Amino acid sequence: MKLLSKPPRIKVLEAIGAVGDERISILSDIEASVVSSMGDKEYKVVVINEGNQVFRVYSNDNGTIYRGYVGYPILAFMMVKDILPVDGEVLKAMTNIPWKELNERYQKYSIVENIVLTRAEKMGVSRQIIDDYVNLVFKKLGLMKILFDESLARS
Repeated sequence: MKLLSKPPRIKVLEAIGAVGDERISILSDIEASVVSSMGDKEYKVVVINEGNQVFRVYSNDNGTIYRGYVGYPILAFMMVKDILPVDGEVLKAMTNIPWKELNERYQKYSIVENIVLTRAEKMGVSRQIIDDYVNLVFKKLGLMKILFDESLARS
């Protein structure tokens, strides 16, 4: 098992977008399936709460497997399970965003983040509200120990 690092900030927004778009199917108390923003991929997610803010997790998304951070499918499932907070305003502002398309087109999370924040502002949700929300999620993640457990792939 290896300790996962905090994700890029934009992954919190992608995760709450997945929640808002209802792309998460809960399969059991510990397992879910998350469909990508383009609908072309389905991620298997397992989250097991070991107590004392320790979680064993699995997800077959690129960020989790190849980059070693908590990928957005894990974050999204943790939001649905009330392990991580959800802000209704931010959720509405982050729905119906073609994340993969934007990430591939601009190749830089900072540019994509600016695009979605500008879009949110046009919807009446300030950058400050979104920033405060991301900071809150990061604060909660900072209190957790999230361990990638490859053996959960077979559960």
